[in-house]
Amino acid sequence: MQKSSSILFLFFLVSQFCFSQVDVVYKDLVWSDEFNTNGAVDSNNWFHQTQLPAGGSWFNGEVQLYTDLVTNSFVNAGYLNIVAKKETFTDQGVTKDYTSARLNSKFAFTYGRVDVRAKVPIDGGTWPAIWLLGKDVNEPGGYFASAYGTTSWPACGETDMMEHGIFTSQSINYIQSTLHTPSSFGNSINRGGIVASDLANNYHVYSLNWSPNQISFLLDGVIYYTYNPAVKDATTWPFDKAQYLLLNIAMGGTSGTIASNFTQTSMMIDYVRVYQNTTVDTQPPANFTATVGAISGSSVELLLNGTDDSGNVTYNVNYGSGTSSTFSPSGVQKSLIISNLSPSTNYTFTISATDASGNTAVNNPIVLHATTTTILQCSGTATQAQQGSFTTGYNYAFETIGTDVKITFGLLDTDKVGVVAYLWKQSPFSESQMTNVSGNIFTQTITGQTIGSTINYAVKFAYSGGLSITKYFSYVVGSNCSLGVVNPSELNQFCYPNPVENTLYLHLLDDKNQIILTDILGRKLVEDIVKSSHNLDMSNFKSGIYFLRVKNSYGIQNLKIIKK
Repeated sequence: MQKSSSILFLFFLVSQFCFSQVDVVYKDLVWSDEFNTNGAVDSNNWFHQTQLPAGGSWFNGEVQLYTDLVTNSFVNAGYLNIVAKKETFTDQGVTKDYTSARLNSKFAFTYGRVDVRAKVPIDGGTWPAIWLLGKDVNEPGGYFASAYGTTSWPACGETDMMEHGIFTSQSINYIQSTLHTPSSFGNSINRGGIVASDLANNYHVYSLNWSPNQISFLLDGVIYYTYNPAVKDATTWPFDKAQYLLLNIAMGGTSGTIASNFTQTSMMIDYVRVYQNTTVDTQPPANFTATVGAISGSSVELLLNGTDDSGNVTYNVNYGSGTSSTFSPSGVQKSLIISNLSPSTNYTFTISATDASGNTAVNNPIVLHATTTTILQCSGTATQAQQGSFTTGYNYAFETIGTDVKITFGLLDTDKVGVVAYLWKQSPFSESQMTNVSGNIFTQTITGQTIGSTINYAVKFAYSGGLSITKYFSYVVGSNCSLGVVNPSELNQFCYPNPVENTLYLHLLDDKNQIILTDILGRKLVEDIVKSSHNLDMSNFKSGIYFLRVKNSYGIQNLKIIKK
């Protein structure tokens, strides 16, 4: 099947459809395999990885041997066939009951777009995958390992474009994309999936769009997951160096039990194409503007705009010890909310505009000044549930911004996975899904409230295997109050100064008090038993919001601490 003549036309259609979705559009085909020659896989493009890891088996409890046999990988009628078979086979002194193929591309690249059109098997116990690994991974037997293998997994970075068969709780047609980095790997939280139509009988185009800004995954030209960590460093973003492609079917292990009547199955691949922008871009962003928008007690809105011939502009913001980065299509104003700021504090924002090639705007940087307002909010930590239960508890905050109230809840339980949150209004009852901020923190803003009126809300946390619902919280719109007290009796203990710069002075009721300091994500920073007067050194902590839990014979009190 001759397909090369249609590549340009098809890519034109796909790129026009996806232009508004991805941050960088890659247009130049730099590497491909159309699988037009029947027989063995093209050895100029692909390497058969067959060497077993130490211990004599592949990872995750898999039960196959990978071979370079033409029965496990071959081209026929314009399609690459990767075949997993039930057959007794011995290699490297090890005998297994299943064989398959694992191909490494001999091409590695940094940034670009990958399109793979494939039909995926759904047989029980099979694990088909289209994925990438860092060229510097030190995995024995990989094509690049002997010359470039200097880095262990997951520091090398792993990008799973498409995996199927290991998500037993999902639909049979569910596929997922996952990023593995030092900050999250194995059962990584950096993942997104989608249900495709009839995987076993339909071909789909699985795509990866990888730029310096973010990594987006697409099914048939539509984005279903984007990875864009706020902080990009070696732990979250090992994706600033070359990676290579892998195609394989694993058997058993994580993918479950293989049916007793299984004989063989195939992943059929129509083409693999990699696009980059090969023409050197020397034109910098133009018409770069930046102004201050809405200001609250904990956030400042920055309104950013600029134009560039690449189609997108990236904006980098520095403020004190904080940084933030975002992007927007050329000529489209971007609203960037800088959050977790201290109230009644002056901030200086230094903003630069660049394009994907690193060209900088001629009027870089633009410097803006803004002062946050006084926060009108009530917040704290609680454990009470009206349904279900909490193992650790949750943080809550109600903040008045003009006539709006921003409601934020953060689940502190670490034993719950797949968490989503729904805001419950008490009267008249209604339920609406909240927006995930990060981790298990969720927020929603209710608009058009009357200052001085009382609102009552709770949150339902739904997760794999159950749900937990908080108690209802009453908040007077426009009020500014201390954190909720778990023990209803009034506790006359306090800390100062708040906001604090260096030392927080505690005056407590007991001579023996347990204190626990956590950050806004619930991570424990300090745990100690202290006397009634205690000085807490916070000089080395970053600016932001912290929670101090005090427990003694009088009860439990939660205090919100603002670090300048």
